[in-house]
Amino acid sequence: MALTLEQYIERLDSRTDLPWPVAPTIEPVKARPSLHALPVKAVFWTVYGTLVAVPGGELQFEHPQDFVTAAALDKVIKEFKMWNSMSRKPGAPAAYMKELFRKALTTIQMAGSGGEKFPEVQTERVWDDIVKKLQVKDYTFDAGTYGSVGDYVKKIAYFYHASIQGTGAYPGAADALRLLADRGTVQGLLGDGQCFTAGQLQRGLKQQDPGFELGATVPEALRVISAEKKAKKPSDTLFKAAVQAAAARGLSPGDVLHVGSSLARDIAPAKKVGFRTALFAGDRNSLAATPEQLKDPATRPDVLLTELPQVLDVIS
Repeated sequence: MALTLEQYIERLDSRTDLPWPVAPTIEPVKARPSLHALPVKAVFWTVYGTLVAVPGGELQFEHPQDFVTAAALDKVIKEFKMWNSMSRKPGAPAAYMKELFRKALTTIQMAGSGGEKFPEVQTERVWDDIVKKLQVKDYTFDAGTYGSVGDYVKKIAYFYHASIQGTGAYPGAADALRLLADRGTVQGLLGDGQCFTAGQLQRGLKQQDPGFELGATVPEALRVISAEKKAKKPSDTLFKAAVQAAAARGLSPGDVLHVGSSLARDIAPAKKVGFRTALFAGDRNSLAATPEQLKDPATRPDVLLTELPQVLDVIS
């Protein structure tokens, strides 16, 4: 039976023959928590920059340093045995793969998304385009291990992104989610992410708590991820979808606390739809907040967290 995406992520972690970038070093922020109890029944978490530390605070399609992207693409070519079906153009194989990658990414970006103001690209579509081009030249893969083409390109997408950006759960993330679950607090995800984001989050949480199971804490119906909605923060599309997901559980917007690290992309749109808000100011690399925004009623959060478990002091 083919591996699920989560099983594939776990298998990669058990391999010792692949180099991976490490999670970024967390830089504490000089801030004091501002906490008080709120009448909420649910917590919707931003993933990257709030639960998961990632360089720059968000996923990237290419690394700012070209040699890192080239190294990642070279790893992809070798891991998935693509070279024999690639054109023999002059230069390094990674250079040709970068050409294919950028062309596919640009084509998807230019196609638009029905008037969405903040469109999101599904990274597996980029790899689907590349794999289909290779299949014209008799490229094959092990479907018994990887599944269908649709499943296969998601695994390639994870492998590539994990090769350009190291990730790890923020300190106390597993504790915060587990203790909220023990209290019976409903939890969801509301953030930018890709097909592998839930698996990447679970990987980080299991590193803190080997017995942690994301599915038992955050149900799939309450995971509102940008790639699935083809819209990224601060899109109204994404936040309205979160309101609908909460409503399906009998929750009004005022029952929901949204936790994020950006005042403009997390807090402001969450307030706009009626959610309560908590700013996570635990890492200088992901925090996006100015003194002016903190004073503005449209972007000022209800509470400020410097450590994730402090959310327990907010749930009344």
